[in-house]
Amino acid sequence: MHFSSTANMLSIFKSIPTHMDYKGQKLAEQIFQGIILISAVIGFIYGLIIQQFGWTVYIVMGGFAVSCVLTLPPWPMYRKSPLPWQPVIPESSGESPQKPQDGSKRKKHK
Repeated sequence: MHFSSTANMLSIFKSIPTHMDYKGQKLAEQIFQGIILISAVIGFIYGLIIQQFGWTVYIVMGGFAVSCVLTLPPWPMYRKSPLPWQPVIPESSGESPQKPQDGSKRKKHK
């Protein structure tokens, strides 16, 4: 009974997507940098107005936390452009793959 519940939990974890495509990575980086920049500007201005540097730090840390929640998990918006992979070519049993013979001249190193 214990083994089946562990196997069930593992299958649930394996079903969670853990990848982003390249365009998704670029989008996540842009969102991360934008949120950090905006929170830094807002924090600096607010801290300057009330003369408390601590509030600047709190606002920037809040922006960092928000950006982590939005950009670290592989949300579906980061997986819209997957790469087209070539199909797997099955190896024939017992034979080693041979290189095609090339009739062109080889360069000799001196």
